Amino acid sequence: MLTGAHIVVHSTNADADRAFFKNILGFRSVDAGHGWLVFAVPAAEIAFHPDNENNKHEMYFTCDDIKAQVADLREKHVQVGETSEERWGTRTTISLPGGGTIGLYQPKHPVTFKTNSQKKKAQETRRQKARQSGP
Repeated sequence: MLTGAHIVVHSTNADADRAFFKNILGFRSVDAGHGWLVFAVPAAEIAFHPDNENNKHEMYFTCDDIKAQVADLREKHVQVGETSEERWGTRTTISLPGGGTIGLYQPKHPVTFKTNSQKKKAQETRRQKARQSGP
């Protein structure tokens, strides 16, 4: 049985990118040995797109509110690309200190995981039910 997915990001400055993931994005990590950090990332999903070649991969983070997320990243002095509207979502890029970029988008399509806004709505519903049922 599969237990997870491991994403490898190649970088010309892996130490800077690891520090970015830890200190700026706030992802928790484990030391896989010799200071080699492996990061926990939010819920993930995989989509297969038709193409003329194999072994070509892209990575995107998703968010509930791209304007707020971009503002938060810029407040932390992260270079963020221009935002563009696509049929499937609103997207941009996050520049990594090592020179690479990672995509960021707010999906317009259904996703396979609970979004933060869905989680907050569920928590509020539980609170309201608890208040209505009383002690």
